Amino acid sequence: MSLILIAVAPILVVILYIYIQDKYEKEPNGLLLVSFLLGAIFSVILVFILYLFTGRWIPVTDEYSIWQQFVQAFFVVALAEEFSKYIMVKYFAQPRKAFNEPYDGIVYAVMVSMGFACTENILYVLQGGYTTAILRAITAVPAHAIFGILMGYYMGKAKFSNNRFIFNMSGLFLAVLFHGAYDFFLFINFIPGISIGAFISLIVGVLLSKKAIRKHQENSSFKTL
Repeated sequence: MSLILIAVAPILVVILYIYIQDKYEKEPNGLLLVSFLLGAIFSVILVFILYLFTGRWIPVTDEYSIWQQFVQAFFVVALAEEFSKYIMVKYFAQPRKAFNEPYDGIVYAVMVSMGFACTENILYVLQGGYTTAILRAITAVPAHAIFGILMGYYMGKAKFSNNRFIFNMSGLFLAVLFHGAYDFFLFINFIPGISIGAFISLIVGVLLSKKAIRKHQENSSFKTL
């Protein structure tokens, strides 16, 4: 039980932070909960289904092949996981009337991402123990939050734009790009010191995420109310 609590704790911290940053018009708790559950259950199921196909189509036969690890990181793992989150935001959250300002894209995308991260984190922590829990609390969980914020920033813009498809695809692309880069540098850890690239991508992602949150806060239509 303590391992599960440790696995869930960083998820709750991220959710609370994003919720607090929604300064002008909070989202209905029910929609937030459903978004979280969609990420925790249906996104995970969709990823497993996608893995069955991509694992067959794009097998990794040489774990020391940089090219194969690149494909694995970007086109197998990152694309499958971010697409599974994107689908939940696109077809559940984005059409809702409560989705009524650009920042809501960040809120719902992060809720779905944290649902996915919660399931993933529990599975990894139960297998790896306390060391894995601490390591993932400062790496994988914030990474999923970053991917959600970057995706949600553009999906928030999409809701109120005539170029909805372009903005939605931009959000998905950016999430896959950062997710893929993060995983790629970890996958090629047979190159000494290369893993630092994953942490650099996280730092860049944090800076962009803070900027994205601030811009949507400043442009909120509820700001003057």
